[in-house]
Amino acid sequence: MAADLNHAGGRIAPGRIVIYTLLVLVALYYLAPLYVMLTTSVKTLDQIREGNLLDFPLDPSTAAWAKAWSGACTGVRCEGLAPYFWNSVKMVIPAVLISSLIGSLNGYVLAHWRFPGHNIVFTALMVGCFIPFQVVILPMARLLGMAELANTTSGLVIVHIIYGIAFTTLFFRNYYVTVPDELVNAARIDGAGFFTIYRRIIFPLSLPIFMVCFIWQFTQIWNDFLFGVVFGGADAQPVTVALNNLVNTSTGVTEYNVNMAAAIIAALPTLVIYLIAGKYFVRGLTAGAVKG
Repeated sequence: MAADLNHAGGRIAPGRIVIYTLLVLVALYYLAPLYVMLTTSVKTLDQIREGNLLDFPLDPSTAAWAKAWSGACTGVRCEGLAPYFWNSVKMVIPAVLISSLIGSLNGYVLAHWRFPGHNIVFTALMVGCFIPFQVVILPMARLLGMAELANTTSGLVIVHIIYGIAFTTLFFRNYYVTVPDELVNAARIDGAGFFTIYRRIIFPLSLPIFMVCFIWQFTQIWNDFLFGVVFGGADAQPVTVALNNLVNTSTGVTEYNVNMAAAIIAALPTLVIYLIAGKYFVRGLTAGAVKG
């Protein structure tokens, strides 16, 4: 009550000051690496060598960004990150859309069209969420080889779809069990079939959980390195593999400004996704948490 009176009278309670101070300090702590990356990426090499990491750029330049995008060497090729960035775009968009749609259908089935052994199937999918990447490398390599999709972007799309289905199914199933069975049963009585119920009832209610899956899958696929380096050929490698090659390729002078610019370029899509759709992610995770 006293805290409320203090706040109502124009004064901020001491407890709130402590909380706000801690939040600001934590935010600054987490933003410090981003500040260092941004400032270093626009500094000259001379200032980087002679100055401090936290120094503000004296003569900001975007030359390092231009080189990271289209001129830096990633091994024997000196085309920058641009071709690999677009490889990631071509990989992540279909993989996210397809894995989310399949997960939505699977979740719908497991939540409202129960069949003998559905609990076993759901348990198997949950186990699939905890299988390490390394376990599936050999069988996945064999599968892609048989399908003649090894070292291709299409092969990487298939890999991420298969690995992501367990997660998306889990998300959608847990969301759809909050949809009343009476609603689905009433549609069945009216003669609606499987896809009609999904299209007319389930799908329109699914925007929050679709946003969760889109953000989750986009982040996982875009940031993946292992599958990219194992299954991506020279012309199909994603941006994460190219970033690693760029940082570890040197001709005598380590260009820290170019490396920092390249790292930001590689991380930028996920940052943008979270800034734009972060609130939908939280809303989708909490949707259905309280039934009633």
